[in-house]
Amino acid sequence: MKKIPVIIDCDPGVDDTAALLLAHQMPELEILAVTTVAGNVSVDKTTINAMRVRKASGAGYPVFSGAEHPMFREPVTASGVHGEDGFGGVEMEIPDDEIPAEKAWDAMYRIAKEQKGELTIVATGPMTNLGIALSKYKELPQLVKRIVIMGGAAIGGNVTPAAEFNIYVDPEAADMLFQSGIPVYMCGLDVTMKAYITPEELEKVGALGSPQAKLFHDVFQNLQKKALEEWKQPGVALHDPVAVMYAADDSIFETHHVGIRVETKGEITLGKTVTDLYSDKQMEHNAYIVMDVDRDAFLKKVMDLMAKY
Repeated sequence: MKKIPVIIDCDPGVDDTAALLLAHQMPELEILAVTTVAGNVSVDKTTINAMRVRKASGAGYPVFSGAEHPMFREPVTASGVHGEDGFGGVEMEIPDDEIPAEKAWDAMYRIAKEQKGELTIVATGPMTNLGIALSKYKELPQLVKRIVIMGGAAIGGNVTPAAEFNIYVDPEAADMLFQSGIPVYMCGLDVTMKAYITPEELEKVGALGSPQAKLFHDVFQNLQKKALEEWKQPGVALHDPVAVMYAADDSIFETHHVGIRVETKGEITLGKTVTDLYSDKQMEHNAYIVMDVDRDAFLKKVMDLMAKY
């Protein structure tokens, strides 16, 4: 099998942690680098957490630090959801690995050139690094095969009634991405809220017994409590794992070719991903929206991948 060369651009983050653990075991993916961005917590913390997961999974990919704040706005974080350290309250030694001087957006461009049009970028945080890369390197759209993102929604939001967190944090960067000409596959709340894991299912992952399975289990505990008690959901949504799973194998998902833009001017609607999925008025079909998943097949893949540790 020819592996898919990928960069994972992320803001670990509880579900980013799970996504990285899963991605490391996906036979379809060759992780060339992980890049970090401010989002769930500040970029110094997301970078530390990415290095923690790299060490925990036994991976050897480089981690490049990226944007400290959105392109044109003040930072917005989700530490109330992911914990002050972004690691769900799990205590783990901070690796003393040296962080490369090369910035995330420069690494993206360099690796894209090396891969000669075959690179896939999976973005599970705000799109700031991508926005900077697109601004700095005008030829980047011709060098990237596709970008799979966790973000947005055809209907609704989670940080406001209209907007999903990753898009809301840096709507200008997200809109630049949708206008770039790169094929963008949006795994938003429409599909990720269906890819939840119940407490009983999460216990089964933990019972696999490996340190990595224990980390997967433990990092979700606080978020799971919020999902069940505050948000009245049947389990905790595996938002970011959906994006890496889709990048590896889209066969268990339902995808539609649509037009997508991001609202950057409104107050109530700031960060909304505007699509023509349900509209008679057609936009330019510039992207793809993922709307459904076979949850049983998805969870089986999660279990199978975590059992490989």
